[in-house]
Amino acid sequence: MQQAPTTVRHLLLRGDFRRLLMTRLSSQFGDGVFQAALAGTVLFNPSQATDPFDVAAGFAILLLPYSLVGPFAGVWLDRWSRRQVLLVANVVRAVLVVAVAALILAEVTGAGFFIAGLLVFSVNRFVLSALSAGLPHVTDEPSLVSANALSTTAGAIAAVLGGGVAIGATELAGSGPGSYALLALLSAVPYLGASAIVAGFPRPHLGPDHLTLAATVSARDVLHGMLAGTRHVLAHPPATAVLSVMAVHRVFYGLLTLMTLLLYRNSFADETGLFPGGLAGLGEVLAAGAAGTLLAAAVTPAAVRRWGKAPWVIGLLLLAAVGQLVLGGLFTPPAIVAAVLTLGFVAQGIKICVDTTLQESVDDDFRGRVFSAYDTLFNVFFVIALLGGAFLLPATGTSWPVLIAVGVGYLLTALAFARWSRRSGFVELTATHPLHSVDERRDLPTAGHPVGSQPRHGEAQ
Repeated sequence: MQQAPTTVRHLLLRGDFRRLLMTRLSSQFGDGVFQAALAGTVLFNPSQATDPFDVAAGFAILLLPYSLVGPFAGVWLDRWSRRQVLLVANVVRAVLVVAVAALILAEVTGAGFFIAGLLVFSVNRFVLSALSAGLPHVTDEPSLVSANALSTTAGAIAAVLGGGVAIGATELAGSGPGSYALLALLSAVPYLGASAIVAGFPRPHLGPDHLTLAATVSARDVLHGMLAGTRHVLAHPPATAVLSVMAVHRVFYGLLTLMTLLLYRNSFADETGLFPGGLAGLGEVLAAGAAGTLLAAAVTPAAVRRWGKAPWVIGLLLLAAVGQLVLGGLFTPPAIVAAVLTLGFVAQGIKICVDTTLQESVDDDFRGRVFSAYDTLFNVFFVIALLGGAFLLPATGTSWPVLIAVGVGYLLTALAFARWSRRSGFVELTATHPLHSVDERRDLPTAGHPVGSQPRHGEAQ
């Protein structure tokens, strides 16, 4: 059977793929602007003495309850029109950020402010899940993994660009409640733009394929579904292994994130020049992370075709260990920017391999639940690391013991994963079938056949 092309050009020839991609780009650009407004209000507000516990608590308040929405979002998205979810959710977010802007202008930073931010993040869960769940309906089977890599990477870059534009605007207009409130208000524009773009789809185009299911779901239904998904993952060792690697990586990523925020908030606050401190310096860090993400998206497919996913993941873990110790240990702005670029490359490369392995090893009927659990795991372990780092890191963010622990942790994770992959034969499996879905290996239709024409669960980001 002739292999269908899977290049970016092939993907972009489809008008419905381009429309969904533009919906994502507009939506996540707005996320970047809104998150920059929150960071300026909470983290870089001169009137607040931010310590590690303040930062960790802020992330915990915003991410943990939001993570609990993920399992419900995954189930509901199999019952509601995903086009309608994207249209309505982005309008709702636009309304909510207006309320957040009013709170920022009024300098309200207590429980009411965090609740408003939490609502925006919770609606965001539906948007990202709907984007990923609808993706199989705008591409063909062999292109699914490439489409995932392109969409998620482009979305991440759009979010960073939104944050960068917002930070640049504060440099010109100055910081303060008025400026940050205006930024939050302006994030409503790309949200409304995303709604206008997705409105061009016919209502059923993004699925689900069967709209006759009940429109309501109980917490018991969600719990049973998540337990079934967990049992399914445990019955498939490759899925269990890569999720374990991702969980450990997110712990280290969380510790390094908190360290970086504290360095730029406190230790580098007076730095100027090419590598400044404060919010402007954090913008450079985000740009470096985005560059690493983009580089990983370009390099990873070729690396996996040559060596297989397991060896590539092992190499990335080793690179993280060396990169953070050698570069991060200098504790200077240029070195931190280089360390973050390395970490962005590692994080995206691992994520592409984890996503692909789950798509290959998990049965289609369980993918929605497994990816919802994956998404929750992704955020929960990040917050756990932030809370742990609040006890371990000083307010300056400079800590050699924590950095050494992270470096050694990455090294031990690489060794453990290498040992498991040799014993299980995972290296040979992934080198033989790189970056293709399990459906393609089963010789299902591959050319000119939209995935959306078959009932599927969507994969969450």
